[in-house]
Amino acid sequence: MGFATTAIHAGQEPDPTTGAVVVPMYQTSTFVQEALGKHKGYEYARTSNPTRAALERNLAALEGGRYGFAFASGMAAINALLSLLKSGDHVVAGHNLYGGTFRLFERVLKDFGLSFSYADTTRLEEIRRELRPNTRLLYIETPTNPVMEITDIRAATELAHRHGCFLAVDNTFMSPYFQQPLALGADVVLHSTTKYLNGHSDGIGGAVILNDANLAERLKFLQNAAGAVLGPFDSWLVLRGVKTLAARMRQHNENGQAVAEFLARHSKVKTVHYPGLPSHPQHDLARRQMSGFGGMLSFETGSLENARTVLNSVRLCSLAESLGGVETLISHPASMTHASVPPQERQRLGITDGLVRISVGIEDVEDLIADLKQALEKI
Repeated sequence: MGFATTAIHAGQEPDPTTGAVVVPMYQTSTFVQEALGKHKGYEYARTSNPTRAALERNLAALEGGRYGFAFASGMAAINALLSLLKSGDHVVAGHNLYGGTFRLFERVLKDFGLSFSYADTTRLEEIRRELRPNTRLLYIETPTNPVMEITDIRAATELAHRHGCFLAVDNTFMSPYFQQPLALGADVVLHSTTKYLNGHSDGIGGAVILNDANLAERLKFLQNAAGAVLGPFDSWLVLRGVKTLAARMRQHNENGQAVAEFLARHSKVKTVHYPGLPSHPQHDLARRQMSGFGGMLSFETGSLENARTVLNSVRLCSLAESLGGVETLISHPASMTHASVPPQERQRLGITDGLVRISVGIEDVEDLIADLKQALEKI
């Protein structure tokens, strides 16, 4: 089946009791057992819930995986994955991570005996230099947030496997519509379902998808034992959102390309970070690895004052954190999503005070460009 068909139907068969086309929201904490030790596959909603199970099957199918697990947030999903490791294990991660991921690694998980090194994962030699005998995980985002660096997933996976560790990819920015890391060899895919999968800025969630049965069994145990599960209502919201994922991503991509090209031509813009532009350093890799370039981009205004002028002047774009909704969101990474990253590190990564990030929505693109144009003219 094609992607759109899978998104609409996988894991979402009509309800056998009523024939309902939409998976019901099973808003219940527990399930009656027919007799001692005999039930209908569900006992307690933390362990499993029919609405969440439908979502997990759907997301696994979209990523080409065998197992899917839904969590209360993207950060809960990342924390569950890292809980597969033990004290003394080492992780190599991309140097340009989402600020919340960096915070979890540095200020929480280090206290539990994990150690972390950071590398520019666009350069295999840098990854290789950081690998240690106790490295168990290579963790990457591609494209990165917010400077849109692209890592060669297939090459990184081969390097990780030669070293005896597994590779996890945060695929939130691209969604499975534009990029499928498991098909490129990755072991694990993560998502903040809050973003493109939900698509409507009305629910928080996360997901982990993988193929390895042993890792899946351990992750299922951790999901139940720690209990940071996605509730039935939020599961239902993501199921609803995924039905339009293919149509939405096509429009995000079309609008993102048009906005990026407009910004690249504007005299007040110093640099545009968007993999769909031929000027992007990994444009050719992005074309090979992804089927589209998505709706995320960032651009350099030159100073904090210039960024503030743009952010305070937009009328249609909404100044807010998060991304992936149908509406266009604009933000200031240095003071918002990446505020937890030390200033000197932000500067080294190109997350300057003048950098502005846009999650391009699916509005009429002419209106978005007009809004950005009038805001830039105020610099």
